[in-house]
Amino acid sequence: METINHYIGGSIAEGTGGRYADVYNPALGEPCARVALASNDDVAAAVAAAGAAFPAWAATPPLARARVLFNYLQLCQQHTDEFAAMVVREHGKTFADARGEVARGIEVVEFAVGIPQMLKGEFTDQIARGIDAWSMRQPLGVVAGITPFNFPVMVPMWMFPVAIACGNTFILKPSERDPSPSLLHARLLKEAGLPDGVFNVVQGDKAAVDALLDHPDIQAVSFVGSTPIAEYIYARGSAAGKRVQALGGAKNHMVVMPDADMDMAVDALIGAAYGSAGERCMAISVAVAIGDAGDALVAQLAERTRALKVADGMADGAEMGPVVTLAAKQRIEKLIGEGVEQGATLVVDGRGFKVPERANGFFVGGTLFDHVTPSMSIYKEEIFGPVLCVVRLPDVGSALELINRNEYGNGVAVFTRDGGVAREFVRQVQVGMVGVNVPLPVPMAFNSFGGWKRSLFGDHHAYGPEGVRFYTRHKAVMQRWPNTASSGVEFAFPQMK
Repeated sequence: METINHYIGGSIAEGTGGRYADVYNPALGEPCARVALASNDDVAAAVAAAGAAFPAWAATPPLARARVLFNYLQLCQQHTDEFAAMVVREHGKTFADARGEVARGIEVVEFAVGIPQMLKGEFTDQIARGIDAWSMRQPLGVVAGITPFNFPVMVPMWMFPVAIACGNTFILKPSERDPSPSLLHARLLKEAGLPDGVFNVVQGDKAAVDALLDHPDIQAVSFVGSTPIAEYIYARGSAAGKRVQALGGAKNHMVVMPDADMDMAVDALIGAAYGSAGERCMAISVAVAIGDAGDALVAQLAERTRALKVADGMADGAEMGPVVTLAAKQRIEKLIGEGVEQGATLVVDGRGFKVPERANGFFVGGTLFDHVTPSMSIYKEEIFGPVLCVVRLPDVGSALELINRNEYGNGVAVFTRDGGVAREFVRQVQVGMVGVNVPLPVPMAFNSFGGWKRSLFGDHHAYGPEGVRFYTRHKAVMQRWPNTASSGVEFAFPQMK
């Protein structure tokens, strides 16, 4: 069986931990590889390699760094299908969905190639007599990224292209469930001309995460995952004096007004709820039907949910693949059972779903609940599976109250033809990313991604201008040259004259 190892200082490293975990093909329900789990010594070796590479890389002109990333961008475009096949094999999403993931990651590289413009500071001539002032942004040093299983190509690309473009060196700790894309990133970066040690990969589990959080030479940590782990990483990393950006979980709502284009709304919900088997932090898991929109919405959703083509992600026409692990399948099906017990109407039941010739695969069929209430576990918990809950409310004010009361604030959408309703919804909703007749309002790379409330711990959103600010420090400079006579000693606080 193939062993997936670390990448340290420009080459594959077997590591010293002596521990391994199986990597599964979720469609088959069988291991397809094993991954090394890093020890503290492996993490220390990666930090040492990154630290040694930092001075020269930080001193490299931003334009030269951008040219390396431009080469990497071209290589990513050429290897899109290779990345996508890895995602299908180890995560389970469909090939088309995996290609889309790669494309959204590539957009961040396209943004990072423009780093010379984004690192420009500000200059003020003659801020006082004989004094000029300016600002600059400088890299932090060694930084790390801890990324989730659900986007093993894209989410790392939210982090390292921006971090590297800013002059930092980077250590990636990908999910041990789908680790292969991390090594393809490493190979392509080296082929693009990135110096050894600037990008490193440590495979592993919690032991590797804790070693990264505790290491004194790591200046910043980026994380995407569940809210409990995000909170843990934020607390432990911050206590160690690091800058931390930790994106957590979600319970995303989509409000469907009675005047909405119902066909458009149903299409949006089917894709947003069941795409990637619901394993997206931006998935819509709650449809809020306003007034008399509920009956028509549920009827169309039920028909479309039953017709979903659930299959191996490489199968022609597959619309939804398996969930990532057997444990995930069992947890999702347990929550479906709790929804029934707590009084929700189970319109379409995805439990026990089987795919021909994939009898051991981790498949859950599309599941639809109606008459869900906020007290139910299927509403309160982030299910992270192909389960859509319909909540019925009388008006948009009640919907805003429901959404704003929720502990998460990642993404939300409203479907309506009324511009006034949409405008007030956008202004009043307490959520970081909002879509109007757009179900997954994921910002482009030149904006920034992030939620509110318990969906984000830290001060900076991901990628885009916020990413540049996260991976750099601001420095203010004031300068005077001694070509005039001294004005003497001043003991009062200096004033600009």
